[in-house]
Amino acid sequence: MNTRYRKWQASLHEVIFESNTAKGKAFDIALLVFILLSILVVVLDSVEDLNNKYGRIFFIIEWGLTILFTIEYILRILCVRHPLKYATGFLGIIDLLAILPMYLSVIMVGAQSLLVLRVLRLLRVFRIFKLTHFISEMSFLGEALRSSAKKISIFMLVVLAMVVILGSVMYLAEGKASGFGSIPDSIYWAIVTITTVGYGDITPVTSVGKFIASFIMLLGYGIIAVPTGIVTTEMALMMRSRKDSHQTCPGCGKEGHDDNASYCKYCGEKL
Repeated sequence: MNTRYRKWQASLHEVIFESNTAKGKAFDIALLVFILLSILVVVLDSVEDLNNKYGRIFFIIEWGLTILFTIEYILRILCVRHPLKYATGFLGIIDLLAILPMYLSVIMVGAQSLLVLRVLRLLRVFRIFKLTHFISEMSFLGEALRSSAKKISIFMLVVLAMVVILGSVMYLAEGKASGFGSIPDSIYWAIVTITTVGYGDITPVTSVGKFIASFIMLLGYGIIAVPTGIVTTEMALMMRSRKDSHQTCPGCGKEGHDDNASYCKYCGEKL
């Protein structure tokens, strides 16, 4: 019984998770078509005129697709040997978010608008057209951002301190007459200026204020470049020891394994 179940599980896994077979590719392409249809229906349903005419049809289609995606999600859970690891993984969470909004709409009016989250499931197109290296690139970028988090956090604390100081100086230099009615208002202006957004709702009038503003504007360009440099450095360091990975684990459903790997690097399952 267990052997027969394993064969059924392996066959289902090959169709749902792999795209190197005719059935697997057909399944993934059909899935993408349904995802695109679902997103189109949600977008059109938000148009008042279309909602008044075809609202009932949109409602039926949305529920039909939600049930279809729910069945697909359950099958994905069933055909992996470690369901919890798949469910808590990146793609597993996206699959769950694709169906939750419609069920939430039963108790929360308008929650179905969040169904546009299904667009994230289009990431599966990378596997279908043999672009699995893009998934490893996404993972690589995520690791680089996590490695840079501490450095960027310290840098942002320094920027925050500078904004508070410069905002306070502008409050003293300009005062309420120029629109800098309080230190919080001045700090808001400093943030808008240093990020080069420049709404223009508060502007300096005095010569001293304009000089400080010019200094903050020039400083803003340098500040924007620093986080980019930190992340780029981390990516360069990781690139030296990086190896491209492609296989999908039958245990947890995660992708990104070396072609010659024998075991999953996430759960240890035999590939």
